[in-house]
Amino acid sequence: MQRIAQTIVSVLKKVLPILIFIIPFTMLYFLYPSSYEATWKGRTFYLFFLWLVFLEVILNWEKIQSNKLHKLKSVRTVAVIIALSLPIVYVVAANYYGLNTAIVDLAKSNDISPNVVDLMPLSMEYLVLTVLFGLIVALYYGVSDLRNFSISTLFLGTIGMIYTIDNLYPWGRFTPFQIFVPTTTMLAAGVLNLMGFSTTISPWYDATHSSLTYLTVNGSQGATASFPIAWPCSGVDSLLIYTVTILLFLKGSSISWKQRIGYFAFGAGVTYFVNALRIVTIFLIAMNGGDWSRFHDYYGPLYSISWIISYPLIIMGTRTLWSRMVGSRFRMKSNVKPSLETGIPQ
Repeated sequence: MQRIAQTIVSVLKKVLPILIFIIPFTMLYFLYPSSYEATWKGRTFYLFFLWLVFLEVILNWEKIQSNKLHKLKSVRTVAVIIALSLPIVYVVAANYYGLNTAIVDLAKSNDISPNVVDLMPLSMEYLVLTVLFGLIVALYYGVSDLRNFSISTLFLGTIGMIYTIDNLYPWGRFTPFQIFVPTTTMLAAGVLNLMGFSTTISPWYDATHSSLTYLTVNGSQGATASFPIAWPCSGVDSLLIYTVTILLFLKGSSISWKQRIGYFAFGAGVTYFVNALRIVTIFLIAMNGGDWSRFHDYYGPLYSISWIISYPLIIMGTRTLWSRMVGSRFRMKSNVKPSLETGIPQ
């Protein structure tokens, strides 16, 4: 019984930083339950973040186990306790003591678009929680162990960065990312054309919407749909998240450089195509009278994210399966022995 208790305590020590972040995420759920029903400019990505952290803990279990947490000095212990409380303190300060209001007022004073000014606290929340998570990992496990949690940390930070850029430059005004839009639009239009629809692509330039690309789709029975496509819809955000995730995964693997390049290129192509399929699905839902807005804000981004977080597992699974198949064939060949009399394998 005592051994079981010691095991439980040991496990809790390893996952304590993760458990701490569950508290502020739960608080935010009760404050803004609808925000967990949206992936774009919502908080659903917090759930993916927790999944990635748990995965990193499992993959680096032995490395984390080597840390002597019980030998922490008193000063470091106080620093760890303070750091563990900061995510909760931030959520309380932001939502009960006017910090979010101050962020909105600051955004208004800097001429942030009125359409997105109320979303600035959310993007700041992602960025602050990213910094706090990195701080907690560095203090709790050690600075050297930051690399063991690099995927989850940069995943959360990338989401915050994407939200912030879109808030500062809404409606496709961030032109370095907007250059991807025409290619994505043509790919989506090509898929719709293969499905029997007619499509029209037209640019729209004005002071409000910058250089959005409009895609209009017409069906055989008179149904039509037309939507502007900005860089967040073009797959740039998915490619950024994919790049961060897969590069960090490949960096810590024993895969050869040639295979790494192949894995990266294949995954990037699939990520880009999956996002085009997301756009196609939005138009199909709209033309059939469905709730395309709901799909756009929640289910659509899950297309790419589900693929991105599954791809490393697919790589590991296929490589493990291949090595077992090769090993099995080698053992079968080694078990075949020639006859002493005829020299023919028996």
